[in-house]
Amino acid sequence: MEKRGGRTGLTTGTCAAAAAKAAAACIARGPQARTVSVRLPKGGGTAELAVERRGFDAAARSAAYSVVKDAGDDPDVTHGAEIAATVSVDPDGTAGKVEVEGGEGVGTVTKPGLGLEIGAPAINPVPRSMIVAEVEEAAAALLAAGASIRVVVSVPAGRELAPKTDNPRLGIVGGISILGTRGIVVPFSTAAFAASIRQSIDVAVAMGDRRIVLSTGGRSEEMARALTGLADHCYVQMGDFAGYAVEQCAKKGMEEAVVAGFIGKLAKMAAGASQTHVKGSKVDTAFLARLAAEAGAPDGEAALIRGANTARHALEIAAGRKWAGAFLEGVCGRVHSHMRRRGGSGLRVEVVMFGFDGEVLARHPNASKGPLQGEGSTEDGVV
Repeated sequence: MEKRGGRTGLTTGTCAAAAAKAAAACIARGPQARTVSVRLPKGGGTAELAVERRGFDAAARSAAYSVVKDAGDDPDVTHGAEIAATVSVDPDGTAGKVEVEGGEGVGTVTKPGLGLEIGAPAINPVPRSMIVAEVEEAAAALLAAGASIRVVVSVPAGRELAPKTDNPRLGIVGGISILGTRGIVVPFSTAAFAASIRQSIDVAVAMGDRRIVLSTGGRSEEMARALTGLADHCYVQMGDFAGYAVEQCAKKGMEEAVVAGFIGKLAKMAAGASQTHVKGSKVDTAFLARLAAEAGAPDGEAALIRGANTARHALEIAAGRKWAGAFLEGVCGRVHSHMRRRGGSGLRVEVVMFGFDGEVLARHPNASKGPLQGEGSTEDGVV
């Protein structure tokens, strides 16, 4: 039996992809087995999911399947929810294409700042890509023959579950989001995560390294790797535990630490949050507005930041404005100040903010205009 708090689960995106694949296979070849295998993103292997047929109309070339979400040991409100997909051949669609739509219980985006179009279903890009890829595989012959396939993802209990999530605050109405950049749900366990951070830093120390990169997640780690070129053990995913990770770096004798992430987590850190889990802290847009004003934003533009829906929305508002660079450097500077206090005078800290396409938007201290340095750098605060 696995230790409580350690069993991983599957995201709503993975469940939707499995249901869609089963339904696509059904219209292509008739009712299939009761389990399907789907590929997880970023080389994460595969997952085998049990599926349940909800309907099949051979004449209409339509099938519906569902998956009951298992979130593992994570306290996820969607644990046990039914995630369904109806797949059909669309006579009015684009030949050879798979179109994905949101149905009952899948929220609709009504505010900016989420990386999705207003009016679009709340199906994030990675899950959407998973759904398309699995349907393309299952119905390859139909697509090759010029058929268009329509996928409608639904969550029967989505409307009831949505108020228990952050969706209403973010402007996602009518249901939940179809999420998941990794395809799996890692349990949120403070003790387990803290132990993982300590162990990772211990490995770097044992290997004789005194420089480390602390990322908020897998994407920011990948971007930091592309810039730094350090050994694998020098990268630690600190998740939401920024303050704790920096303290451990100082305690264990690290000399330099880079805190790398996107504006959402860094905005929370800048406002003083050292634990940035979505359930434990919110983005303070009034605080961001003050930073924008300090960077030279006129009152009206600072007011737009204050009214932003998310930190990403604030970034979109700032983009292209004369004060944008100073504003983002100000966010990094505040994070740097908080992390230096946590790490003490013996630990050099650099903060790097990435854009969603992998570019460096800001850093502090900005000791170099070039990319982050790897071995051989002599610049204070730059790894």
